[in-house]
This record gives sequence, structure tokens and C-alpha cells, in this order.
Amino acid sequence: MAILKVARMGHPVLRAVAEPIEPDKIQTDEIQRLISDMVETMEEYEGAGLAGPQVHVARRVVVVELREDREAEETEVLPLINPQIRPIGDRKISDWEGCLSVPDIRGIVPRWQAVGVEALNIEGEALSFEVRGFPARLIQHEVDHLDGILYLDRMKDLRTLSFLDESARFGPDASESSDAADK
Repeated sequence: MAILKVARMGHPVLRAVAEPIEPDKIQTDEIQRLISDMVETMEEYEGAGLAGPQVHVARRVVVVELREDREAEETEVLPLINPQIRPIGDRKISDWEGCLSVPDIRGIVPRWQAVGVEALNIEGEALSFEVRGFPARLIQHEVDHLDGILYLDRMKDLRTLSFLDESARFGPDASESSDAADK
């Protein structure tokens, strides 16, 4: 396994639409190694998710840590190949987001409170599940990367954009802003 270089905002790979992975290619050494390296890279950079374009690979693959909240110690890393999402209900929740490709900055982003997910797993088998809360936010964030979208593009108010160290010193706690809902 290897730690991959993370593309930063401004690199064109982050604005391109990623290509799907053919199901018969999922179990190849190339794709399996990519997934393993993505997990290792995500863990090294202490991220909760990572998409192919973030490691300079314009393919539709993401790895996400499934956990109920950001503070949970128990996590399961789930690779999703060619993921598609659909909103469940009509409620959006605004909360803080950051990104390994936009280091040291965060902002408040509205996301669907719950989503349905269709994808393939590392064996090429179909997955179908629903998630709410932080896992739903995380999967939406990573799937956006596959479509060339950064969280900044989804922000409604750029005045919430802040450097992590400055918001820790002067800004509101993330929990104070998480109850702001957008329709």
C-alpha cells in the first residue's frame, strides 16, 4: 500500500467528471490497489472520506468512514464504486464541512439529511442502502467530487468560510450551526 498525493483546489482533476469503472475491472490488481491506497491515504491525512479525483485518478470510486458522528471512535471504511445517490425526503441540514483538497478551511454547507445509495462493492456486487446525518453528508460530499464539485460550490453564504485555526479561536462551535435548515 502507498500514500497518494492529494490534489488541491485549482488542479483540473478536481473539476472533471470522473469516468465509471467497468464492473469486470473492479477485481483487477490496479483497482484493488487504488482502493487500498485510497484507504491508507485517507487514514494518513485523518480524513473521513476520499474520492478518486482527489488522488489524481478521474475514476468513480470513493472510500468513506461510516460513523454516526464525527467523534465516534468505531468506524468502518466502505469503498463505493460508481456510486449514485438520491435524496430521501425534502429536508436539508446546514453544517460545517472541510476537505483534504481544500486544506485548513471549512464552511457551512446545506446537504440532504438522508440519501439512498446505489453502488458496487470491491467484489463488484450491487449495494443499496440508506444513510442519515453525518454519513449522508459525507457520501454526498465524496460523490460531488466525482462530478467535479467542491463543497465551496454548494455553500449558500461564503461569510462562513474560515481557516480552521481562526474559527477555533474566534468562530462558533460547529454544533451551534448544525440546526440551521435549508429547504
